[in-house]
Amino acid sequence: MSAHHNDKLTSSIFITFSGNCKKALTFYHTCFGGILRFETFGKDLKGYSEMPVISGSLISDRIIIHGSDLVYNEGRKVGNYISIFLPCKDMSDRKELIEKLEGNNKNFFLKNYDEHQLVEITDAFDVKWLLGV
Repeated sequence: MSAHHNDKLTSSIFITFSGNCKKALTFYHTCFGGILRFETFGKDLKGYSEMPVISGSLISDRIIIHGSDLVYNEGRKVGNYISIFLPCKDMSDRKELIEKLEGNNKNFFLKNYDEHQLVEITDAFDVKWLLGV
């Protein structure tokens, strides 16, 4: 999936959140800034406590994330085969991003992470991020 951003073709990410898309994209908005948009279902939907997000997007200078609460028939499966790679400007930029992505989850702990070229962190929405310098 790609999107036009600043007159250039840019890669974007699509994540199925299964019930917490609005909360997740709002959280990522606090991490990356940008423009946040949601298209919700027009009525209550069985199995959802809130109005489900059909399509949501966060478009920032750093990343474009699209998401939805609607899942495939087989459901959402969290796997260990994919991470979102995000290059960081330097160690300071990466440290700031780690602090934002971990949010209230202070489970991330990697001693001397500044010595590693790649660091993986899993956020509160079970999304794996691979941060490189």
